[in-house]
Amino acid sequence: MSAGTHPAGAQGARAEQHQGDRGCRGDRLEVAASVLALLADRTRLSLVERLGRGEADVTTLTEACGAARPSVSQHLAKLRLAGLVTTRKDGRRVVYALGHGHLRRLVDEALNVADHELRSLPPHD
Repeated sequence: MSAGTHPAGAQGARAEQHQGDRGCRGDRLEVAASVLALLADRTRLSLVERLGRGEADVTTLTEACGAARPSVSQHLAKLRLAGLVTTRKDGRRVVYALGHGHLRRLVDEALNVADHELRSLPPHD
């Protein structure tokens, strides 16, 4: 009898699959925690929020978040290394963009939560 047709074999296969699901879920949680940890910094959150409105260079991003240019460059390097932002050259300028729209929506939702907290708005779905 094959493992697929024997009840004990099927249970073993399900147990292996379940452990695989937990491993995958654990990986997802680990990556999600890393993304949230990167966004937990006010400057990086500000940079991602600004990039959610469109591409920008370091000068524009520095003005938008109000941090010193060297600090903005370091934060952008961390975001780029993590794959959260992308770059392209435009002449001598480096232009930054979000890696994908999920980040924009994530930051928008975090800011919506902040609005509710600051304005004592009622919760909703």
